[in-house]
Amino acid sequence: MSLEILLRSLPKSYVLDKATKESDFVPLDLSIYNEDLKLVDVSSSEKLSQYVNQQIASKNGKVAFGGFLETRGIYNRSNYFNSVDPETERNIHLGLDLWIEVNTPIYAPLDGVVHSFNNNTNFGDYGPTIILKHTIDRVSFYTLYGHLSLPSIASLRVGQEFKKGDQIATLGDATVNGDYPPHLHFQIIKDIQDYYGDYPGVSSKLDLEFYKANCPDPNVLLKIDVR
Repeated sequence: MSLEILLRSLPKSYVLDKATKESDFVPLDLSIYNEDLKLVDVSSSEKLSQYVNQQIASKNGKVAFGGFLETRGIYNRSNYFNSVDPETERNIHLGLDLWIEVNTPIYAPLDGVVHSFNNNTNFGDYGPTIILKHTIDRVSFYTLYGHLSLPSIASLRVGQEFKKGDQIATLGDATVNGDYPPHLHFQIIKDIQDYYGDYPGVSSKLDLEFYKANCPDPNVLLKIDVR
């Protein structure tokens, strides 16, 4: 069974509090095609946070979400992503972002064990990051949680078990999360390769086909359905 088919067959999973209603979610477009962003200094976490919060408030929501395979300009501020060649510039987002207030609890969507964790401190990087390994019907895969708080990894250990619904972390703020408004980067990974506590969350055009095959749409698992 392919991972995508397996994930589609599973019940809706949660990384936020299960009490969060479908109507609390607001779609957020941070792509280079969003004309409104041309009026926002996206290099400033404070200005970007104001924009995100305005989008949430304008729709009476609580969580902004989106970003899978979105081509973004917000990474231009960091040398970690930049390249002189547009084919190798990393600006295509590989996860699903959930923009919500700092210290929001994050929960395991499935039973899993800690594969690895790390504080990725490059400017614009994940900051504190946790990767869980899951095995269902003999299919193994990984989920990544980026932009967490420092206490989230302070007492963690590799091999630590979490049951579905257990709290695994809280969200960090711009001082620790790579200098972004508070949000969760949630990503599904088939083959973790040799990565430890880290995995690319943004792709170049050149590498996109590989990452599209290795990182399925996280919403196949979360099943957020806002019409």
